[in-house]
Amino acid sequence: MPTLPGHTPLAVATRGDTVESIHFGSVAVVDADGRLRFACGDPATTTFTRSTLKPFQALPFVRDGGVERFRFDPRHVALLCASHSGEPRHVAAVAEMLERAGHTADDLACGTHAPTFYETRGELPPPPPYSPLAHNCSGKHAGMLACCALHGWSTHDYVGFDHPLQAQIRNAVADFTGVAEQDLQRGVDGCSAPNYAVPIAALARAFARLATAEGDDARYGRAPVRLRDAMVAHPEMVSGEGRSDQMLAIAGAGDWVPKVGAEGVQAIGIRSRGLGIAVKVADGSKRGLFPAVVAVLEQLGLLDGERRKRLEPLATSTIRNYRGTLTGRVAPVLVLDSLAPATHALP
Repeated sequence: MPTLPGHTPLAVATRGDTVESIHFGSVAVVDADGRLRFACGDPATTTFTRSTLKPFQALPFVRDGGVERFRFDPRHVALLCASHSGEPRHVAAVAEMLERAGHTADDLACGTHAPTFYETRGELPPPPPYSPLAHNCSGKHAGMLACCALHGWSTHDYVGFDHPLQAQIRNAVADFTGVAEQDLQRGVDGCSAPNYAVPIAALARAFARLATAEGDDARYGRAPVRLRDAMVAHPEMVSGEGRSDQMLAIAGAGDWVPKVGAEGVQAIGIRSRGLGIAVKVADGSKRGLFPAVVAVLEQLGLLDGERRKRLEPLATSTIRNYRGTLTGRVAPVLVLDSLAPATHALP
């Protein structure tokens, strides 16, 4: 049996005044040099990065001049990093990306699902079939196809682990997380692209580097800056109306670079503090994730009155029964431990 992480309670769900359920997990807060500054639970726990990986999957394409070659504007660059809602503006912009690189929706390997904006609005989606353009990862995949067009690589197998594109991406992930390529644990994401599991402290480190990128990176030039700037300038393209990443980015007012992932993962880079945050909820629940994320921001001293107000929908959620009667709440219980940076550096 594998060794289980040393998670700790991050949030609880109550019924009346009694705790009914507990959401366990871990938090890592790391600076751009890889020093662990704050933690809760097990910051060394390894988890799949899921969609938090998207900015780093886009690095090779942006570094190699793909944005200029295919005339992508900052909205398109933001979509490279997006888990979008399938809103009409998202679908239209992804279609533009594909057309400019000589591809169609049929070339996307991400599959299909109902546009998530229906769920956000509390509406039922129409019956299938659904367009792959509305898949939340279609912007990432459009960028991957464009990178293949840029280099003359094959496209029918672009999500294969051995494809040249994925080798370039793996190199970028290793660089920004500080995890050697051979130590990246492989898996296939929900959209069929390769994904990697790393310690959450390494994921936090990657977001600290992304948030603090300035000038020309030694290996990726201005690509980290361009991706970061597009994400914070166009959170409506990275996420969608009523979604957590858009709320976090707007509250951060250009200082926070948030990206959520499936199965209870959230990463945020804090530019002004030179920090990256990674939160993992063990049961994969967004119900426990978002209150924990807001609690981390609060305990790091990043919330003023206006930001608290903006993030209130994420901070504490109410639980109601089928008649609409209030029966309980989900609230954070985590406490960050401050660590001496000199003695807790990552490899």
